[in-house]
Amino acid sequence: MAQVRSEVMWQAVTEAVQLAGRAPLDVLDLGGGTGIDAVRLAVDGHRVTVVDPSADALASLGRRASESGVTDAVRSVQGDASDLGDVVESKTIDLVLCHGLLEHVDDPADVLSRVAPVLRSGGIVSVVVPGRLGAVLSKAVAGDFGAAEELLVSSAAHWDVHEDGPRRYTEAELTDLMRDTGFRPVLERGVRIFTDLVPAQVVEEQPRGRDALFALERLAGDALRSVAAGLQSVARLE
Repeated sequence: MAQVRSEVMWQAVTEAVQLAGRAPLDVLDLGGGTGIDAVRLAVDGHRVTVVDPSADALASLGRRASESGVTDAVRSVQGDASDLGDVVESKTIDLVLCHGLLEHVDDPADVLSRVAPVLRSGGIVSVVVPGRLGAVLSKAVAGDFGAAEELLVSSAAHWDVHEDGPRRYTEAELTDLMRDTGFRPVLERGVRIFTDLVPAQVVEEQPRGRDALFALERLAGDALRSVAAGLQSVARLE
């Protein structure tokens, strides 16, 4: 199942790359950690800057890039969104990835406001955050009805990441966040609709189970996005 999850998340990256419409791209992976996506992008011919506060994660990124022979195409910078204007020149980036980041910060709108100046004309940002309704469904299926109800009546606007853990969004809340920070969504889809619900044993018992599950994920990314474990918004500056 880990392989399916990895490929589903990589699909979110490739969707954004295709929408960027240029090749090669200058990519900023904000909070990119150990660089799993960054190195794959560099292998595909893109130039990638990873900004992350963890020195250990960036050391792992360096080793990963070296092993893949793309050291020259990957730049690592220790920092976070608050440092962005100092470490990335304005209007030099075609695609910004904020995957698995906004749910951890105190002010997601502030992060997106700092992203905007580094984008070139026509550049895009791709955001992936946890989906709240998907978590409601998962809790209910597991029999934790109290937690499901608590999630259902909560809101991203009143979420305290220090008390409540990573912030979870509904589809409408993510759309509003993007629009309120000056971005126009051009793609909204669900990520990991089934992979967090289907037991690994069930997948492994099916002929071509992982391939079939991955294909189903791709097919359902639009129709069932509201109940996905993750939500993706790819957007351009207005």
